Amino acid sequence: MLDVQNLSAWYGAAQALFGVSLRVGAGEMVVLEGLNGAGKSTLLQSVIGLGPRTQGQVLFQGTPIESWPTHRRAQLGLGYVPEDRRLFADLSVLDNLRVAARVATPKDGQVPITVAQRQEQVLELFPALRAMLKRRAAEMSGGEQQMLSIARTLMTAPSLLLLDEPCEGIAPLLVESIRDALLALRKQGLALLIAEQNALLADHADRVITLVAGQLSEPVA
Repeated sequence: MLDVQNLSAWYGAAQALFGVSLRVGAGEMVVLEGLNGAGKSTLLQSVIGLGPRTQGQVLFQGTPIESWPTHRRAQLGLGYVPEDRRLFADLSVLDNLRVAARVATPKDGQVPITVAQRQEQVLELFPALRAMLKRRAAEMSGGEQQMLSIARTLMTAPSLLLLDEPCEGIAPLLVESIRDALLALRKQGLALLIAEQNALLADHADRVITLVAGQLSEPVA
């Protein structure tokens, strides 16, 4: 599904990634580990087309997308949940969900899912949000905001979800809720590439990949 080949990235003259190659198959959950500054966020941003100048190839569903703008990558099925969440703070939970909603193009023989149906699906994954639909995002806790950020991205109907430190700085109970939701998504067939230090996710991953100073610490299986 995702095939990154020999990807390097620069912020100005400073190189942040050095020839990184990795793959994420359909329905896989791959966890990306590494210390702060190892390049995890840079890698995710490079895949979605944000931030650094890059060199190398990014194939998604067999299509080279490294020259595409971010919105075209999202339309193809890439979803991105950034570390800073980037919610619309003055909008309600419901409005944050609806502003991102789009109807996915159904595969052959499939019935299209409406926006209302997709909203119901994400609320089933994150039932705590159901009681907060009228609450402003600015009035939510960090963990609640993280759930909303993931739910909002799911409203774009992605086939691969990129998540940057989804469990960082969140209360343990909410971390477990997020873990359970991500595992449920994998069970439904959604592929996930997650930059995360929390062992609760790594323990359930199909594969764990480690970045050290912008390079893979060992060859990818």
